[in-house]
Amino acid sequence: MGRLSPLSDDEITNRLRQLSGWQLADGVIRKLFTFAALSDGIRFVDRVAQLADAADHHPDIDIRYTRVTISLWTHSAGGITEKDLNLAAQIERLAPA
Repeated sequence: MGRLSPLSDDEITNRLRQLSGWQLADGVIRKLFTFAALSDGIRFVDRVAQLADAADHHPDIDIRYTRVTISLWTHSAGGITEKDLNLAAQIERLAPA
């Protein structure tokens, strides 16, 4: 499942180079996804929720009409861990091209 101790900002920044559009800000990694319709975004969130449940993870998800923002950090570790980066990579594969 990955290391559950917080990663350094340098480690996070290096890993985020492999994930298009993800940013480190305010102690979380975050990405905004935009959809053609509200229902498309809701279906995406449902798929993200299934991934998160399977990973025993708890992302913060903000839905604003056709815009969905996903924020990840491992609450129990008090920072960003491998678990967050792994889930971000899985979410990336769900996102529309």
